[in-house]
Amino acid sequence: MKIASIATILFGSAAAFTATTPFHHKTSTVSNTFLKAVELTPEPEGGEELTKVSETSLPGSRMKNMGLVEEDNSDGDIYNFWLTAVAKGDEIKKLRIKTEKEASKKANFPGFRKGQIPPYAQPKMTMFAIQEAVIKTCEASLEAYGLQSLQGSQGEVNVNEDMQEVCKGYKLGNDIPFTATYKGKFDAAVQAASEEGNDTAAMEDVVVDVEAVAE
Repeated sequence: MKIASIATILFGSAAAFTATTPFHHKTSTVSNTFLKAVELTPEPEGGEELTKVSETSLPGSRMKNMGLVEEDNSDGDIYNFWLTAVAKGDEIKKLRIKTEKEASKKANFPGFRKGQIPPYAQPKMTMFAIQEAVIKTCEASLEAYGLQSLQGSQGEVNVNEDMQEVCKGYKLGNDIPFTATYKGKFDAAVQAASEEGNDTAAMEDVVVDVEAVAE
């Protein structure tokens, strides 16, 4: 399931990057001990907890339907969703290596030999890798919970934590938990398939119970 518009994910300032999408941030507090864990924004009250379409998808994540979107929702099928998930450290590390490798092909910094990345540019590449990992995690959440992204500005995602703060003490390879909100639709085909699977499982349970009684 592709998610073109979710790439307009909103966190941190990407002014230092050559990124394909705009980034803005919301402030969060940072604990004194890092690993350096940024405190997650408190979970919103209310909402309906969603069940994953596949139990093996996006482990450790949770999604809540926070209700219908009030504006620009003439069909009444667009909802507000809240997500808590983890961008995996191994994925961030893999993206960081890839980013540095690609950057070194074009790197030409004054005072450094061609292809060499200066120390002051290293944090920017780490930030970019984290950015990409969070985007991929949000993409995975659509499939995990049977949702569809929206086009244009309606498809923007707000990451609630300040990823610039995360980057300040980030150790490459560590997981990064985060929370986010976005608007989306339920994927009718996926939801129908999921309900059909549940009905089939229920019928099988009934058959087993009947056979047990017969014995």
